Amino acid sequence: MSTATLSALGFNVPRLGYMTRTAAAACLALYLAWLVGLEHPQWSAMTVWASSQPLRGQLLERSFFRMAGTVVGTIAGVLLVVLAGNQPLALVTGLALWVGLCAGIGNLQRSYISYGTMLAGYSAGMVALLDTAHPDRVLVLGSDRLLTVLLGVLIALGIGLLFAPRQSPEDLNGRVRSLTARVLRAMALRLRGDSDILSAEPRAILSEMAAIEEALDPHAAGSLRSRRAARAIRALLAAQAAALVWLRGSDAASSEPAISLALDRTAAALEGAAGADEILALIEEVAREAGAHPPLRAVVLRLETALRDQFGAPARVGERPSLAHPVILHRDWVVARQAAIRAGAAMLALGLLWVVTGWTLAPYMMLGASIMLSVFSTFDNPARSVWYVALGQFGGVIAALLCRWLVWPHAGSEMALVFLAMPFILSGAPLMAHQRTAPGAYDYNMAMLLMLQPAYPLTLAFWPSVAMAGAVVAGPLAGLAAYKLIFPIDARRRMDILVGMMVREVAAMAANRNPADHRLVWRARLFHRMLRLIRWAEKTNDRKLSMIDGSLAVLTLGEAVLRLRALLRDPNVPSGAARGAKMALGRVAEIIHDPVRAQHALDRAARRLAHEARLEAAFVHDAARALATNLAFFRRAAGSV
Repeated sequence: MSTATLSALGFNVPRLGYMTRTAAAACLALYLAWLVGLEHPQWSAMTVWASSQPLRGQLLERSFFRMAGTVVGTIAGVLLVVLAGNQPLALVTGLALWVGLCAGIGNLQRSYISYGTMLAGYSAGMVALLDTAHPDRVLVLGSDRLLTVLLGVLIALGIGLLFAPRQSPEDLNGRVRSLTARVLRAMALRLRGDSDILSAEPRAILSEMAAIEEALDPHAAGSLRSRRAARAIRALLAAQAAALVWLRGSDAASSEPAISLALDRTAAALEGAAGADEILALIEEVAREAGAHPPLRAVVLRLETALRDQFGAPARVGERPSLAHPVILHRDWVVARQAAIRAGAAMLALGLLWVVTGWTLAPYMMLGASIMLSVFSTFDNPARSVWYVALGQFGGVIAALLCRWLVWPHAGSEMALVFLAMPFILSGAPLMAHQRTAPGAYDYNMAMLLMLQPAYPLTLAFWPSVAMAGAVVAGPLAGLAAYKLIFPIDARRRMDILVGMMVREVAAMAANRNPADHRLVWRARLFHRMLRLIRWAEKTNDRKLSMIDGSLAVLTLGEAVLRLRALLRDPNVPSGAARGAKMALGRVAEIIHDPVRAQHALDRAARRLAHEARLEAAFVHDAARALATNLAFFRRAAGSV
């Protein structure tokens, strides 16, 4: 069948080839695990599906954290069984606490380390739950779990390293250079008095910044050098955000043709093939030209510092450490706490159901639920994702039942069972590559393999196997119910929480007498939260209010808070200006409850400062204006948890 025909039928042709290789590797893992005598060889095939990645760096990192998570989870599972003795209630309680802990910590982490932490949670369940009738065999089961995962990881690595390409940094680096040039050109236009640049360009720049930031973690996977490069790019993006705040400020309105020309030359060098030395020399010239404009010069020096870091060039002699941008990533403590409580409470409820009813297949339901409640808690909309999982697992158990009752009865040996299962494993490849079935296809493969343990002679009767299939499918359904009933979460709810965290942080800065001690941390964390918020807004198509304008308003307000606090530390500040600054800071500290009063206080402070401290007055005036035009954004923070 031709590529065009496959595409017309809805298949992603490159992905189909990759998934076919993965399915073949899963078949190989199943055979080799059986050949060496492992009790659950299907776990090796499951590991291949779980570890395989399209790019080499991602493959290496995911494989490492899958192995690390399995080791930690297996040890935890063995300890839970040993400590619980023969008391199911103790086992259930301990497992609920462990899965909840892993879900909470995993929500504070990023990328594949988060995946490894979540896997440690449900790996403990695989050891503690799947042979509860024989707790004396827990060490055997734990060893089998470790060896099957190790074998699956090695096979996934072997096949992947043969075919998976390396990440190409060129596209991302090119986007970053182009974006930096775009920021510099916007600054040049603003200096020429072009106020039209404020209408759409900052929003478009921030949208591209958010897209680049989201791509950094996959880009950096599997390489320390790439991680350092990603960190440098994040610092450069933060410097660009500071430039955008300046761009929208009243201080940016002055006409400075010499500075704007120097900015244009630097932008042209970035857009062309200029080397690092030429670009750095040009931006140094911009900094010299901007010597009479301290806010602009500070922005340019931050950009220069970040570019030096990205190019690997040494810092200039005498450069102030405050110009460097620390990279501090957003950690959602609210969502993490909710994920921990949700996972722990749901696992405890399911465990109590098992203890009370004595349903022998309940552990399969608990195992499925533990995966749903941990791994999927990091998704933008877990409930929607779990629904696709339930559909995929339903298809997987149907396929497993067909294999068990229509195909395996014709086998005359255990080896035949292994080979007869392979067509069903291979059937997962086209499902993974088709646009309609892809969302649930991974779970189709995993549920099918979970049920297909090749043990000859076949002993399980028909209705017990159907009951086991029902227990497997009940796991994601239980997870779906938990996501609907316990701290419901989706992308919009995450946005509300993030807006609240950003505004509350500015309020805390206003209440803190020494915010300058943390200003670099504050700027870095707020900047990363802003980019996360913008990406969520774009994914959900949330047009109720501008997340970009609101985020920039928070940045502007924060800079004004820092300026006012610095002003109050000046012993020579006039008493009227000091009173205005204190009043404004007091109102900003209560901005969650009344943003309008905070805006009025900032206006009054700006008027009082206009004669004694013109530079601070400009910052405060910009903050008041930004707050006034984004009141809906700040009011949204009041409704967040």
